[in-house]
Amino acid sequence: MPLGFGLPVSGSWATPAAMVHVARRAEELGYSSLWSFQRVLYPAEGSLDPAWDDAHNPAKRSARDASYQQVHEPLLALAHVASHTERIRLGTATICAPFTPPALLAKSVVTMDHLSGGRFTLGVGIGWMPHEYAAAGVPHERRGARMEEYLRCLDALLTQDPVEFAGEFYSVPPSQTGPRPVQSPRPPVLVGGTAPAALRRAGRLADGWIPSTRQSLDEVAEGAAVVRDGAAEAGRDPDAVQVLLRVVVQPDDDLARVRTELQGLAAHGVTEAFVDLNFARDTTAARAERVLDALAPTAGD
Repeated sequence: MPLGFGLPVSGSWATPAAMVHVARRAEELGYSSLWSFQRVLYPAEGSLDPAWDDAHNPAKRSARDASYQQVHEPLLALAHVASHTERIRLGTATICAPFTPPALLAKSVVTMDHLSGGRFTLGVGIGWMPHEYAAAGVPHERRGARMEEYLRCLDALLTQDPVEFAGEFYSVPPSQTGPRPVQSPRPPVLVGGTAPAALRRAGRLADGWIPSTRQSLDEVAEGAAVVRDGAAEAGRDPDAVQVLLRVVVQPDDDLARVRTELQGLAAHGVTEAFVDLNFARDTTAARAERVLDALAPTAGD
């Protein structure tokens, strides 16, 4: 199973130099991909949604708070390392699609595909934080319906030229939108989410699914089956569905145990995983290097 790595985009370790170093080192060690994520802002007062408060786990809450307070823009971070790498794939896991009009995101996707030489994968979700929706000027209500139409509009923008789209939330007048993507018919699109509707949407309209780190492996396996069913119902190949799992690792974890756990993910429907230190406590360049080396796909060679 391919194994990727989280690009440094969050916290004090996420410097431009660290991004390039991790990207190059990951490529040297045989990692399959590098992944960034989006956090537009962090509430200055009050707590997050109680469902995400982690009040029972202060250490986890502290690590999450720190990781959410300093986050670089995900596409620009990937563009930064694209010219410093040659083979490793680059992707977002995830960005909140509704924050950006489909035509603008499509232009960024195509540009990233060209900058990377056809190595880009787009991972999108609908987000959950009302503060971010308010700052983006997008209604928080009807997020699912908006995302459904968004994916259809985005696909049209990436695969049709000229393109025209008319929907409830988005519209594109008859237009030419070149250049076209390097990958055909377009870069892969993965959808994050946990609701059954989101899983079916991933199977019907995208190329795969990004589970939540809060889901158990049994829940991931069940969700992957729902995504595959959605693909089959839409007349698509369920065996082609990708399931990308983020594995949050702490620098002081037992890395031999982590490696063993990674090897067992395929049995739960996971087709690719990536190790992510962006949500870890006290990540430093030296600690990240230790994890990179210990979990590298080539470490056992």
